[in-house]
Amino acid sequence: MTTNPIRERILGTWKLVSVVREEPSGATTDQFGPNPAGFINYAPDGRMMVVNVRSDRQKPAGPVPTPEEAQALFNSVLAYGGAYTIDGNEITHHVDISWNETWTGTDQTRVFRFEGERLKLSTRPSPDPRTGAMSVRTMTWEKLK
Repeated sequence: MTTNPIRERILGTWKLVSVVREEPSGATTDQFGPNPAGFINYAPDGRMMVVNVRSDRQKPAGPVPTPEEAQALFNSVLAYGGAYTIDGNEITHHVDISWNETWTGTDQTRVFRFEGERLKLSTRPSPDPRTGAMSVRTMTWEKLK
């Protein structure tokens, strides 16, 4: 069995550094705030999972979120898992389970590149899953050691 050096480099758990959304006008925003939290894991068995949350999430006032608090929490998280495949400089997440049921059963393809010890995953121009506005979202990750 031959090893794939790109796959070997991607394997493991990565910590989220930033999520930058670039609109067609060139304007950019920190989609998950200036200090988002998140992890993505690529396992040797070909499965992946990701959880990202905004940096400004508010803890509910009580032990059970109000409907408004629950909505705010839902709108500040992204989570899904499934199989993954690598083809050239693209990695495709074959989504089996998702925080947003519209992604379940879909393929989410990201263009990837390494910058030193960081991994950058970028969408192609596509509708933002929260707003529907066209944009490119780039997630920057650092590998956990």
